[in-house]
Amino acid sequence: MTSDKTGEVELPLWKRLLWFAALWIAGVASVTVVSYALRSLII
Repeated sequence: MTSDKTGEVELPLWKRLLWFAALWIAGVASVTVVSYALRSLII
């Protein structure tokens, strides 16, 4: 872990990738829920 000029500690690569994957899955899930909700309103 390295520290920059502001004193913040940079997260390790695996934690950053885990956050990216979690946000990606959450985005896909939310788009899926909205699309099925809209589909149920149309049909």
